Amino acid sequence: MTSGKVIPAEASPETATRFDELVEAFASLRDHETVAAFLRDICTTNELDAMGQRLQVARLVDEGISYHVISRRTGASTATVTRVAQWLHHGAGGYRAVLGEARS
Repeated sequence: MTSGKVIPAEASPETATRFDELVEAFASLRDHETVAAFLRDICTTNELDAMGQRLQVARLVDEGISYHVISRRTGASTATVTRVAQWLHHGAGGYRAVLGEARS
């Protein structure tokens, strides 16, 4: 079930299993309120903020904003902006799927 595109080959079998279980958990959720409740239960405030920041960075990168401006606007380091841009352009397509849905 795990794709080499999503989980690196060097990931342990335990990590791959946990990833698959997490994906299945998210895929089973059907509405905004349930997803929000699950995220609040499973993530710390800092983890939620970091994920939200990365999504914000991805949107701004997709709009063509300069990395330094994105860093100043979001508080993300330029290293984080660069990594998010890399995943946006050459990752598994998750950011693109979310950003595409957000535009519709």
